[in-house]
Amino acid sequence: MLKKELRSSLLKKRQSMSETEWREKSDRLCHHLQNYSLFQKAQTVLAYFSFRQEVDLSLLFTNNRENSTVSNKNWGFPRCVKKTLSWHIWQPESYLQKGIYGILEPESNAPLLHSSEVDLILIPAVACDLNGYRLGYGGGFYDRMLSSEEWASKPTIGIVFEFAYLQQLPIDPWDRPLSAVCTENGVK
Repeated sequence: MLKKELRSSLLKKRQSMSETEWREKSDRLCHHLQNYSLFQKAQTVLAYFSFRQEVDLSLLFTNNRENSTVSNKNWGFPRCVKKTLSWHIWQPESYLQKGIYGILEPESNAPLLHSSEVDLILIPAVACDLNGYRLGYGGGFYDRMLSSEEWASKPTIGIVFEFAYLQQLPIDPWDRPLSAVCTENGVK
């Protein structure tokens, strides 16, 4: 199956989940991440704000001041700037705005994060496979970022629901495998 058809099929399946199922699976996935050593050791983590029923990671970065595994972290979130992602420091009390794709983003004046400050990147995906390859949305934002020298060595975890963790994805020469994949069933 071609990437375009596979993407369409999996997005339909994801959007057909009930609110209750989506929330429960998202929360279970967050608990697996919180217990994963790579996440526990990371001081600065890049994440994303859920869009179109992506796995919701907000349990990790909001209302968790009592959880020291989470509260001692610095969080970075992307802004889409032309064909690239710029990463900005974000705190739960910070203002968000809708970006060009309708996705919540930090304000443009939020402090920038540089690759040298980042310990871990949590990457949204439509699907991931057993080899760590990711099927994105087709815009190439993460592909371009991860193929650049400054980001290529950073640990990455693809974030998907279990039904989108597949045996094998079609890959292109520019695709780079992720360090790990996390679903509601655990980190793989």
